[in-house]
Amino acid sequence: MFGKIGLQELILILALALIIFGPRKLPEIGRSIGQGLREFKRATTEMQKSVSLDETEKEEDSTQSSAARAENRPVVEVEKTEGEAEQA
Repeated sequence: MFGKIGLQELILILALALIIFGPRKLPEIGRSIGQGLREFKRATTEMQKSVSLDETEKEEDSTQSSAARAENRPVVEVEKTEGEAEQA
């Protein structure tokens, strides 16, 4: 339904914005939109880094805990009862 915006549509949108907001407000609006987009991009990048760090920490924790469990497994010695000793 809403495909790519062509050159004619873009010119029409810019002309309407110029008529509605005027030549003085248009640069201010563009500047504030640019700052908002930059801030949004910075926040999403920071969020992605935070999530990837969390995943890395979880992987390291699970690897360390499984290694620790393998090293700290108690050795269980089963003593044979007299009847089992005689059968063996």
